[in-house]
Amino acid sequence: MTDTNVSLQERLQARFSGQILAVKTELNEVTIEVADDTLRDICLALRDEEAFSYEILIDLCAVDYQAYGQEDDEEPVWTGKRFAVVYHLLSVRNNERLRVRVWLDDAAPRVVTMTEVWTAAGWYEREAFDLYGVMFDGHPDLRRILTDYGFIGHPFRKDFPLSGHVEMRYDADKGRVVYEPVSIETRINQPKVIRHDHRYMGMASNDEVSGA
Repeated sequence: MTDTNVSLQERLQARFSGQILAVKTELNEVTIEVADDTLRDICLALRDEEAFSYEILIDLCAVDYQAYGQEDDEEPVWTGKRFAVVYHLLSVRNNERLRVRVWLDDAAPRVVTMTEVWTAAGWYEREAFDLYGVMFDGHPDLRRILTDYGFIGHPFRKDFPLSGHVEMRYDADKGRVVYEPVSIETRINQPKVIRHDHRYMGMASNDEVSGA
């Protein structure tokens, strides 16, 4: 852990003692976990207080942990909450980054919007709503942003079928887009052919490459 991360953790623990659920370092970046009912107040403090000055929201994403750590047909190993929203913050003044994670209800994931804290949250939250079904209370225009208006479901959820539910096409006779049951046939992937030549063997000698 770098000295910068140690200093940031100490400042966070001192300022938000009793308010944050956890402070840790993940992938060399400090992460705090907060409850949904304290998220807005903590984010305002992170933005406005000089000790933090996280004026930029770099990214916001939702995460579905349903199959986290699970391999192929193994039994699920994740025992925590299924959904989370993660905020990636940048302080230009202090040259620091911070990750904020809030866990959401499994059955109806929802959290307050951050559009009043960081304007950039607007489109990020629409994306999280579209792909994961997370509701952002107070968002001024929470509509789908990547899928079409008639799309059914949320395609980044782990239980969403790879082939989807319906397909769409333009019907010239009707003069509009129509939706029909998906007709994609299940594709069986075949093992890739590995060729043992210079394209795949970086350590091959010149004689091996030329076939001598």
